[in-house]
Amino acid sequence: METDLLTSEEMPEIPANHRSGYVAVIGRPNVGKSTLLNRLLGQKIAITSPKPQTTRDTMLGILTTDDTQMLFLDTPGIHRPLHKLGEYMVQVAADTVEDADVVLWLVDINVPPTAEDSAIAELLHQLTTRKRKPIRLPPLILGFNQADRWTGDAAVTATREHEYRALLGWLHAAPQARGGATFDEAAAPPVSTAVFSAVSGAGIDTLLGTLRELLPPGPRYYAEDEITDAPVRYLAGEIVREKALFLLQDEVPHSIAVEVDEFTERGPNMTYISAVIYVERDSQKGIVLGANGAMIKRIGQAARPEIENLVGTKVYLELWVKVWERWRRRENMLKQLGYATEKKKR
Repeated sequence: METDLLTSEEMPEIPANHRSGYVAVIGRPNVGKSTLLNRLLGQKIAITSPKPQTTRDTMLGILTTDDTQMLFLDTPGIHRPLHKLGEYMVQVAADTVEDADVVLWLVDINVPPTAEDSAIAELLHQLTTRKRKPIRLPPLILGFNQADRWTGDAAVTATREHEYRALLGWLHAAPQARGGATFDEAAAPPVSTAVFSAVSGAGIDTLLGTLRELLPPGPRYYAEDEITDAPVRYLAGEIVREKALFLLQDEVPHSIAVEVDEFTERGPNMTYISAVIYVERDSQKGIVLGANGAMIKRIGQAARPEIENLVGTKVYLELWVKVWERWRRRENMLKQLGYATEKKKR
């Protein structure tokens, strides 16, 4: 992710105790990372849907207060990839952890660790023990999300915390023992915890306080009124993809990609946007179009108001559907859609 940082002349006066840094938000698919980002910023910048693996790339969210600038990096859900796109998504999440000052690992407080949660702990382990450029894991917060649905008592909460901490027992194991170490309650890894709800907002202030204490002293990198560095063109395409995911339900879930091929201001009150929805098979194209074009019309109608709110003008939105066979498995097509395999710069 390329960033346009503030110059020294643009830098506002900040208090001596100002803190700043990157917070990598990781977790298994559909655990609420994008919902949390939108809650923290008080504005929607990341698309959400009930479908796992909705987020495919890193989204930067900038939260600026009087004494802190937190740069949240919403990442794709970490899972066991089945194709090139899945590999890219997991690599994006891993790269983000490497660059972070703090890692916020979201889990669902209502369920014990899943196989995907275990895979995340293993990924963190691999990053710290690999032969080529092992990393020192940044301060880690276990974020117990979806507390609005939680009905357990304090004893159950403590049990749930122990279950997830147990996945990280290797943090205090001797280097030669790592990989086979068992969790020792007396040598608990240096992990903070926070219980909150991204939906209701309960516990969010406490979470922010914990994050601030873990961030290093530092300046502001972005202007106070910026909340993301994502181009409007990209955000418009993501809105179209979100509406397609909602409306198509399970028929064509993750075979869809959206590319905005034209974004033009046609006067002070009108923006013209042309976007292509890519699918992998002819049968999927028919589903996206719908009978007499009814489905693609519904997608456009659902997306247009949000895009208008984003750009601040009326929007003329044209949507097209094209077939790119097996695009999720073909690296050249992934690169054309912006899913580059090389590590992103910040």
